[in-house]
Amino acid sequence: MDEREGRLDDLERELTLLSRHFLGARGARSGHVLERSAYVLLTRMETSDPLTLKELAHTFQVDVSTISRQVNAMLRNGLVERIPDPDGGIARRLRPTALGIERLHADRAISLEGTARLVEATGWEPATTHRFLTLLTQLNQGIEHLEDLSRPGA
Repeated sequence: MDEREGRLDDLERELTLLSRHFLGARGARSGHVLERSAYVLLTRMETSDPLTLKELAHTFQVDVSTISRQVNAMLRNGLVERIPDPDGGIARRLRPTALGIERLHADRAISLEGTARLVEATGWEPATTHRFLTLLTQLNQGIEHLEDLSRPGA
């Protein structure tokens, strides 16, 4: 294994561990109101223009039928609403309701407590945490560019 392959092997292992630690340290969704899929969808939708089912499916790289099932559950629970396309298109667009945003923020507060525990466990100075955030943001943006998954509304 050459140096590049070794670095990639190390990076893959660390990202796998990060995902496990991050999800585990935030707790077993104890106290959370939203289903995990609703949390992820609302997090994306919170900062974007209203999206169609097709746009959501593309963004999350899943079938429209998968997104449709998740969104239908969110519609039944009053977390999102369908609105006409402001540009006059045929497809209806989806946006979070006030209730959806309220529940998202409540669940996020719980998640932030777990995230704070993770950061505190590192013993990092704020500048190190900021540097990590910058690098992680660049990684996510690079992945989204590579996969043609530009952030809606960005």
